[in-house]
Amino acid sequence: MEFLSVGNTDIFSATIQQPAQLESLANGALSKGIDLYRRQDYEGAIREFRRSIGLAPNSTHSTDAATYMANAYMALGDTGGAVKAYKDALTRSPDRDDIYISLGNIYFSDGKYDEAAEVYEKAVRIWPSSDNHYALGQAYLNAGRHSAADREFNTVLRMDPDKPAGYYGLGLNFSKQGRYEEAILQFKEAIRVDPKFYDGYAELGYAYADLGEMDEAQRTVDILEPIAPELADTVSRHMYKVDPPKFMFTFADEGFNYMMPWKTPLSALDAYLATPNAEKTFKMVFQFDKEMDRESVENVLNWHIGRSTQSGPGLAYNYGFPVPDTEVTLPPIPKNVYYDADNLTATVYFDVGQNAAGDGTIDAAHIEFKFTGEDAYGYKMNPKYDQFMGFSGVA
Repeated sequence: MEFLSVGNTDIFSATIQQPAQLESLANGALSKGIDLYRRQDYEGAIREFRRSIGLAPNSTHSTDAATYMANAYMALGDTGGAVKAYKDALTRSPDRDDIYISLGNIYFSDGKYDEAAEVYEKAVRIWPSSDNHYALGQAYLNAGRHSAADREFNTVLRMDPDKPAGYYGLGLNFSKQGRYEEAILQFKEAIRVDPKFYDGYAELGYAYADLGEMDEAQRTVDILEPIAPELADTVSRHMYKVDPPKFMFTFADEGFNYMMPWKTPLSALDAYLATPNAEKTFKMVFQFDKEMDRESVENVLNWHIGRSTQSGPGLAYNYGFPVPDTEVTLPPIPKNVYYDADNLTATVYFDVGQNAAGDGTIDAAHIEFKFTGEDAYGYKMNPKYDQFMGFSGVA
């Protein structure tokens, strides 16, 4: 009996000590993993974090090991591994809103906004902080759920009226819907409560540019330039992108004198056209103010050549007087168009044909060239600067 007593005591002692020893080993693996992580040996760190969890899955530190493992996977660019690690951490600590937020951030950065919103919703239910509501609002915004986003950002605004986040979120939501004037008001409020909130200035500049108010957008760039030059540069780039393209100027280097007035004989354009039924190809070069889409520019159907139909003083073809029988008509579609991407120019080739009598006339100064294509970003021509005629220039 004495022997059995001793033996039973030893067995009981061993069973008490084993979990404690395993947890000690798990803590050691966790510490080693953290050390490896700091030394940027992420694969080694993952092995130690996994070992820590395996040694003591019910340890109070197992959740920490899982979240550290997720961070290591993220450092390796393995978002799939990070997602699995965060989900494992949540099975151990389902009341950790911060882990839900971290998991949602991965989904958000991968463009999986619905999945991000679902995870952020759980974080809000656990801890309805303004930061968590803001994260949820951003997910709704990017998922196109604007009413839900509006609700979340207004909640943020009620919770923290003296901080820019609520105003900023509402402004982003309005901008996403093309409601730029309303967005501008919100961004101005964000800046009012925090004059050093430079992202608010940037979004204000974007909204002005999207609204077509380039002078106001440029004022925002001027404000940002000395204090946040990188943001100033991004706003400038956005302005360039969304500003509708336009003709800057044009010139002809193949004899088509577009300044010649009404009743000009075709032979005055080129002696070759003195011959009845003669035809000559001329070209005009149009200078754009930005990079254009080659396919759009070189599509001859996006161009139109014809007599001016404008009605302002002196703008009408033949000054509004009856067109003589000798007047020739140019083909409305160019013969060919070439786009020079280096110089941002379009060279338009078109034919001018003499009549059978050889006495054709033209009002060259009132021949209108119009382009309705797109730039490299898909933006249509500015309707105020998409046509040219010699009498009035670019219009």
